[in-house]
Amino acid sequence: MTNTLQIDPSNAEQARAWDGEEGTYWAEHADQFDLALRGYRARFFAAADISPTDQVLDIDCGTGETTREAARRASRGRALGVDLSAAMLRVARQRAATQGLPNADFAQADAQVHPFPTAAFDVAVSRTGTMFFADPVAAFRNISRTLRPGGRFVQLVWQPPARNEWFLAFTQALAAGRPLPAPSHDAPGPFSLAEPERVRALLAAAGFTGTIEALEAPMHFGADPDQAYRFVTGLLGWMLDGLDGARRERALAELKATLKAHQEPQGVVYPSATWLITATLR
Repeated sequence: MTNTLQIDPSNAEQARAWDGEEGTYWAEHADQFDLALRGYRARFFAAADISPTDQVLDIDCGTGETTREAARRASRGRALGVDLSAAMLRVARQRAATQGLPNADFAQADAQVHPFPTAAFDVAVSRTGTMFFADPVAAFRNISRTLRPGGRFVQLVWQPPARNEWFLAFTQALAAGRPLPAPSHDAPGPFSLAEPERVRALLAAAGFTGTIEALEAPMHFGADPDQAYRFVTGLLGWMLDGLDGARRERALAELKATLKAHQEPQGVVYPSATWLITATLR
């Protein structure tokens, strides 16, 4: 597989973000991001059904937690994680080496256009990564090309914002009374695959058939409100841009209040909802 980084022009903005400050922040807070999604891990890998000899492709793998778990399950096979972020991939490689997983490999790539070898993988997985393609049909077709006949493609994506209290709580607090635009289903973003009918159409256009299952799990944002506050403001602090001093203070006070209200014995916890998409190449 070539090491040349090819970025589709439609994904240039995403590449700048993920291979820039946003990706660096995720790399520096890898443990918190992984913990936030830990409640979905068992169901996600049950759907992937990885066997010891499988070749696994992990799309938009981030800091590689899912790639490493895939490599453990494919103990006589291989797991390749790809992502746009060099910073996150450095963390992924370091952790795979520390954990003794020589069959976990990583490459910087735009999975929408990367020249993966044809019919090389048994399973493709993506944990909250495929929502950021500018052209999901092209991306899914590229993934289908690299899967073997009957190959599986398992994705975890967010349900609509109304089903994800964490998103509404954080964004409404930081908006400080400003109207929030509705997330677009036609542009890259966390909720671009939130509508099942759209997902089914995209998969069908790429040669897949499959099921979409609704899941719910608690999301952990920190051991206490102070840690959660630092985490969320680091992630969404850009929403404070343009606010005057008083409105900024109001926004941060509202954020602190919602975090405190969600303090539980195990930490700051919010309900969340995802779709588990299990597709098979026709």
